Amino acid sequence: MNGPLSTATIVVALLLGIWYLVRCTLDRAPSNTDLWAMLGLSALVAVLVVVAVVGLFVGERPSDWTTFVGYLITTVAFAPVGFYLARLEPTRWGSLILGVACLVLPVLVLRLQQIAEATGA
Repeated sequence: MNGPLSTATIVVALLLGIWYLVRCTLDRAPSNTDLWAMLGLSALVAVLVVVAVVGLFVGERPSDWTTFVGYLITTVAFAPVGFYLARLEPTRWGSLILGVACLVLPVLVLRLQQIAEATGA
């Protein structure tokens, strides 16, 4: 797992998560800018996952690679699903959905790092 890319993903996700939770607290629905920001985070996560997948084929493969691949699939799908659900709910709860999705992503990225580091990948 790429350290700086993982760190950037975690920081961006946490900042966006806090922003979305503040918007929910202020009773604000997600704006188009909020949705574009979530798509930007999705792109960042997709780059991270592509780097990790390339690492599976080029570098050392984690001994528990099935769990690693499961986390990769979950990680890459989580932000777009949050975006989709927020679009379905154009109220303050859409902002909450985005906030929760952004706060779960760092946990998924950290877990990917733990699996990769424990097995030497």
